[in-house]
Amino acid sequence: MQNFKAGRYVSQGSYRSFLPEEINRIWCLDDMEIIELLSRADRHLGRLDMYSEYIPNIDLFISMHVLKEANHSSKIEGTKTNIEEVLQEREELVVERRNDWDEVNNYTKALNAAIDSLRKLPLSSRLIRQTHEILLQDVRGKYKTPGAFRRSQNWIGGTSPSDATFIPPPHDEVPRLMSDLEKFAHNEDLKLPDLIKIAILHYQFETIHPFLDGNGRVGRLLITLYLVEKEILKKPVLYLSDFFERNRRLYYENLMGVRTDNNLRQWLKFFLVGVIETAKDSCHTLDSILKLQKDTDEKLQSLGARTQGAREVVNYLYKQPLIDAQRVARVTELSPPSSYTLLKKLEQLGILREITGAKRRKQYLFQAYVDLFQ
Repeated sequence: MQNFKAGRYVSQGSYRSFLPEEINRIWCLDDMEIIELLSRADRHLGRLDMYSEYIPNIDLFISMHVLKEANHSSKIEGTKTNIEEVLQEREELVVERRNDWDEVNNYTKALNAAIDSLRKLPLSSRLIRQTHEILLQDVRGKYKTPGAFRRSQNWIGGTSPSDATFIPPPHDEVPRLMSDLEKFAHNEDLKLPDLIKIAILHYQFETIHPFLDGNGRVGRLLITLYLVEKEILKKPVLYLSDFFERNRRLYYENLMGVRTDNNLRQWLKFFLVGVIETAKDSCHTLDSILKLQKDTDEKLQSLGARTQGAREVVNYLYKQPLIDAQRVARVTELSPPSSYTLLKKLEQLGILREITGAKRRKQYLFQAYVDLFQ
């Protein structure tokens, strides 16, 4: 990596765009600090994978991991939603919050669809375009050719290329560069550690910026998709958007540092620190979920004949921690009065908290569980 060159600027008349070098080539990892961080990241990632394999009903909790990732990745792009708002039905939000809800909801749909598609398709330009199409469906950017690589110049920052912070490569270079990125992702002859590979993939994708909108969110999705496709994680439980959002300035500075100063080392260090911190946090969250499950189940024992129905409700809450009497009736097949009584019992036990203050259509939040993902 001592002779690494990120690319060069090419004249486009009144402005210059950045043309990155292809990445499907021989790499040599020769930085001991990066190697040490890589070792730590692999260790924490392995521990997280073990957690996800042995925790009972892990699929119950993945939906909340995905929701948290969707919320944080969208926040980087400027949405203002919190998890409580995302959990609500769209019609229950004030009108001015619905567009943000739509974007977070689309991200969740796009990620779930992409993970499902990995069973039939490799991580490829085709899958990336399909994911992008879902991401931009009926939200801001819906007129910016969802599901298609751009056919015009885009830019980051500023109002035009003349005052932009960064100008990606010309649109006619996008197919070649994306083909190179795809070959790099699947080149088994490159003996490059997977975490280094995905860090380079993410950087390169953000530099190519192949779409007119939604590049940041798709680029962050790629991280999870690569880890799942390569079976580095058996379950999709590692999401870096929270780390990137908390360190947003460093995230953008380190990406730009590669382009302006060929400083790939600093980006790799930042990325690996993100993997380490996020894997540790995810293990802590899963551990806390196990403790919460145990404590909650002990509380349910006091409900006598209602215990079985309460367990069904709590299992539903691990996937969707906001509920009302109508949903309780659907989950348990209890009558509406019995459903409302069960909600009141769960509220008295401190498992649920009523959040609307309304006399009708009251909503109850599994607060202790949601707090684990804040």
